[in-house]
Amino acid sequence: MEKVIACCGLDCATCDARIATLADDNELRARTAEKWSVQFNAGITTEMINCTGCREAGVKFGHCSQCEIRKCAGSKGYQTCGECEKLENCPTVQMVHQYVPDALGNLQSLN
Repeated sequence: MEKVIACCGLDCATCDARIATLADDNELRARTAEKWSVQFNAGITTEMINCTGCREAGVKFGHCSQCEIRKCAGSKGYQTCGECEKLENCPTVQMVHQYVPDALGNLQSLN
């Protein structure tokens, strides 16, 4: 499977919201909403599970459209944080990398 790397390095190709959106799979949307509601202690509904990917054209999941990491990269004219010289010491993107170390590796592999 080809990777679809987000600004932070997460692989959108493996994200259930993106998979459900592209397949128009309402069962997966419902399961994802339930899972994320518990995981993130948030009220996420099935209708909210729509996203084509961080750097892809189309709809974004609420968090993705408001993401500070995405905003920062865009404000600097970067496609991803991998282009930034502060990548490994950036407190903004480190919040993702501390939980998903593969995201940093994804960014490093782009260069």
